Amino acid sequence: MSGPRTLTIGCGAGFAGDRIDAAAILAERAELDFLVLEVLGERTVALAQLRKLKDPRLGYDALLERRMEALLPILKRKGTRLVSNMGAANPLAAARKVVEIARRLGLELKVAAVLGDDVLDRLDRAAPTLETDRRLGDLGEIVSANAYLGAEQLMPALASGADVIVAGRVADPSLFVAPMAAQFGWRPDDWARLGRGTAAGHLLECAGQLTGGYFADPGRKDVPGMANLGFPFAVVDAEGDAEFATPPGTGGRVTAMTAKEQMYYEVTDPGAYLTPDVAADFSRVTIRETAPGRVAVRGAGGGPRPATLKVTVGYRGGFIGEGEISYAGPGAAARGRLAGEIARERLKGAVEELRVELIGVDAAHRRVFGNRPEPYEVRLRAAGRARGFAAAERVGEEIEALYTNGPAAGGGVRRSTREVIGAVSALIPRSAVHCETRLIEA
Repeated sequence: MSGPRTLTIGCGAGFAGDRIDAAAILAERAELDFLVLEVLGERTVALAQLRKLKDPRLGYDALLERRMEALLPILKRKGTRLVSNMGAANPLAAARKVVEIARRLGLELKVAAVLGDDVLDRLDRAAPTLETDRRLGDLGEIVSANAYLGAEQLMPALASGADVIVAGRVADPSLFVAPMAAQFGWRPDDWARLGRGTAAGHLLECAGQLTGGYFADPGRKDVPGMANLGFPFAVVDAEGDAEFATPPGTGGRVTAMTAKEQMYYEVTDPGAYLTPDVAADFSRVTIRETAPGRVAVRGAGGGPRPATLKVTVGYRGGFIGEGEISYAGPGAAARGRLAGEIARERLKGAVEELRVELIGVDAAHRRVFGNRPEPYEVRLRAAGRARGFAAAERVGEEIEALYTNGPAAGGGVRRSTREVIGAVSALIPRSAVHCETRLIEA
């Protein structure tokens, strides 16, 4: 374990579907004080709310059981504490499930659930969305509203000595800042240290993105051992400065370049990156390789935190129907285009929005670049949005009908229809958010 003036903290998940084995390797091979699992995105929590509406016992991270079965024995043996937002829409149910798993594994644990991010009953429907200025009340049926909690709201759970802390919507870097603030006794208005801690948390929060996962570009930015990509950890000092590395024997690597790319990921203003804790200033950060695979990050700062909290609002956005079919051989692209024209004509007026594209030709950028030769195989995709399930389902039906009613030699049809949960952002006064901590022991 680290000494009293440093904290070693690792990231074992950067999104809901992240690898479990990499987290277990990190927990086993790095001498961590804390392991953080960051598993929530804007739509992830809204979809979790839907699961909770169907079954009040659910609504937490879909991989919670598998994660805990793999990690709890290691964490208990190593004395590592866990902090996570895998409670999603139901932190209390998540905490109870963690306790149930711990009992099944014969482990004694104290689990804390942090409640209070759900602000649906306090949402101002007249408030504008941050994306369009459209009023929240004009979106239709709102199913969820979750405020981004910060480090301050996690402090009572940390002070309780809980082995596992489970929350709902927490700002990604705040999951890391909270253990730092608790360990080093940072005040809630210690903007400089909170800014430095936020820089460390922001670098860690996406797990494999820091160690080369999102960085890799063969021939330009090669990364070794990506099939065994290691997840990162940081040794943080009392000022919030940190050094980053990966566990021994793992692939990937932390370098100055991987750290620089992650530092400015999703940051619109490097001089004022707003979180619930601080307006972090990354504009004077220095990033230096101190040894192969080890990077020191210094010099972040910060200013007063925002007066409001961001809220992710989920609403029912209708249904999306999709259909796909492949064409191969000479003239594949021409046959794919003809199939798309047929689908457009057949679906005209049937759905509110329709997108028809050839994957690998014009799907990503909606245009063809350069004078490249026609591909030997293409996959046609059509997707349409409608208010009703039946109307959306017609998209897949029309694509499937191309088997015998479209161009020659189509095959490999896939179709699906699903409900759409839209997600927008709004602001809410801090005074409208009331948090509490519940303790459960196994």
